[in-house]
Amino acid sequence: MNVKRPARTPRRSAPTSGRRLTAAFTATRNRIVWLSFMSATAAVAGLLMLSERRGPAPALASLASPEAVATLQPSSAPVERGRWTSIVVHHSGQPAGTPESIEREHLSYGYASLGYHFLIGNGAGLADGEIHAGPRWHRQQPGAHVAPREPGQTPSADELNRTSIGICLVGNGNRREFTAAQIRELVGLVRKLQSELGIPGSAIRLHSDLAAVESPGAMFPTAVFSNSILD
Repeated sequence: MNVKRPARTPRRSAPTSGRRLTAAFTATRNRIVWLSFMSATAAVAGLLMLSERRGPAPALASLASPEAVATLQPSSAPVERGRWTSIVVHHSGQPAGTPESIEREHLSYGYASLGYHFLIGNGAGLADGEIHAGPRWHRQQPGAHVAPREPGQTPSADELNRTSIGICLVGNGNRREFTAAQIRELVGLVRKLQSELGIPGSAIRLHSDLAAVESPGAMFPTAVFSNSILD
């Protein structure tokens, strides 16, 4: 006797649409974050280039961030346009910091004051993208920011400290990326100093270009920065 057995319902594999949607959402979100960062950087560079085409470079006080205007003009001495021939970019090496905390650290090294001419905050101690001009900039004094170099290398660290402007990003570029606001303000500050002081792009250096250090770190966006400064 033949008994018809009910047909087996084929097993369905575990649904994958949810995983695909999650992966797609993650990829889209990452693209949006990266595009937003690039757009912000390009916008700053574009505005600065446009202003250059329309006429002479604006004064140092007209840098993009209005709240930073008061700190950018030296308060104790005029800008010595002939002495500043290069710019060196650093990181603080710590995830957070204020001008006071970093200066205390530098005083413990025996420095007379904060060794950098400018700090740019990351929101942890100093507001995100805030530019702080230190006493060495206000007094037009040599910096204390370039580490000792190998014997025979020229210019020496002493000469670089006397002729270069030290800009420090708060944070550790070996552990975490800098914020979009920090990079935007760094580009704006460097370009304005270049315009005001006639500093060529070839004289803009990272600290690691000059000494055996890892500052401003492996996560510093070197290509974006190099393509954004003036030649």
